[in-house]
Amino acid sequence: MTDDGRQWQEERHRAVRAHAEADARQRAAEQAEAAELVARFAAEASRRGLRTDRLTAASYDGRGRYRTRVTGWYVDRARSRAVDTEGRFYLLTVPASLRSRLFGAEPEPSPPPLVVGRGGRDGESVPLATLLGTRLEAGDDWR
Repeated sequence: MTDDGRQWQEERHRAVRAHAEADARQRAAEQAEAAELVARFAAEASRRGLRTDRLTAASYDGRGRYRTRVTGWYVDRARSRAVDTEGRFYLLTVPASLRSRLFGAEPEPSPPPLVVGRGGRDGESVPLATLLGTRLEAGDDWR
């Protein structure tokens, strides 16, 4: 390999690394902004006295629903996204299992997206702020 080839390859690697680092910084900033929106939603929902539910999670294949120990508010009508009373965001899908059927599922909090459904079919994405605002305005009559 010539010096020009090595130099080009090193520059390419630096450019790829810089692009990846910039992308990671942008993702982190978006996640921080979205986490703040979720925390404000939980605080406002509590302040307004919105009724909480003990959340359920669906199996990945959609055939079953499982109890969880998480208490909070569903934020979409499909009951696949929720915010708990601590201000954490959940995607309520879990692997199907007999253990979950018997003892309940234990979904983990997820980093919230700024745009829910981004990358999905046309018309199915919505800004997180809009989704949470709609849920707050609907109050307990949301169902």
